[in-house]
Amino acid sequence: MTKFLPEGYNSQSQITLAALNDALEKCKILEAKAIMCDSEHNLVVDLGCNVTGIIPRDEGAIGIAEGQVRDIALISRVNKPVCFTVTDIVHADGKVTAMLSRREAQQICMQEYISELSAGDIIPARVTHLESFGAFCDIGCGIVALMPIDAISVSRISHPADRFSAGDDIYAVIRAIDEKGRISLSHRELLGTWQENADRFKQGQTVSGIIRTVEDYGVFVELTPNLAGLAELRDGVAPGQQASVYIKSIIPEKMKIKLIIIDSFDADYAQPPVEYCFEGSHIDNWQYSPTCSHKQIATVFE
Repeated sequence: MTKFLPEGYNSQSQITLAALNDALEKCKILEAKAIMCDSEHNLVVDLGCNVTGIIPRDEGAIGIAEGQVRDIALISRVNKPVCFTVTDIVHADGKVTAMLSRREAQQICMQEYISELSAGDIIPARVTHLESFGAFCDIGCGIVALMPIDAISVSRISHPADRFSAGDDIYAVIRAIDEKGRISLSHRELLGTWQENADRFKQGQTVSGIIRTVEDYGVFVELTPNLAGLAELRDGVAPGQQASVYIKSIIPEKMKIKLIIIDSFDADYAQPPVEYCFEGSHIDNWQYSPTCSHKQIATVFE
């Protein structure tokens, strides 16, 4: 199965006229930066070889011509990489114009790559934008799939921005494919089991965390994206704060980590890079819970 990468993975600073002619002849997919969207929503692409690249509006994406996709999908590509095929090279009045199609590139990607994916496949993705309900990710040639907020991590977050930023390059697992071919993604299965995360800590340590939720019975503090502990209530604690916490006990059979908050404070720290705990390109099932735990959290991909 051919792998097609998200837009931005294969940008070239300059594409030669010879490369454009070769792409036209062999229907190759190229990539360059869109520099303008005109009043008719045609995209102008910087090819860097004294050739003007034009993606007509209807060729801007699958579904644009049919009205299934809004024009914001074109406008939002300005100053960003776009993939395309070359449909024609026009020489007129001493100028060379390459007519391009992002739609055709996406159709090739759908036929040769995305249509061959199945639940459990692990693929590269690029976060394109965030909504309260999830993260939209480019999974190849600008084709976008949704990662629901509950699939981002085991540790609960209030918004996908707690975990991702637009432009982040991540890995994702195909969560499901519906009868219309729409793909949903997951991420938490790639971040390690309860035991793998708990093994990073020991009773008696004081470690860093993030306050996620404050309940009547305690405060949930995230230690890693796939591991949170419960701390005793403390005045002045609020979701989103950084914290220093003392590890009182680690109890695998109850899948619990008991904490004491030493300090909590407001700080805008940069997100640490994602640490993945997987090997290979496919998983059939994932068991988060320790085998000794009465509570079982698992995912079966089918």
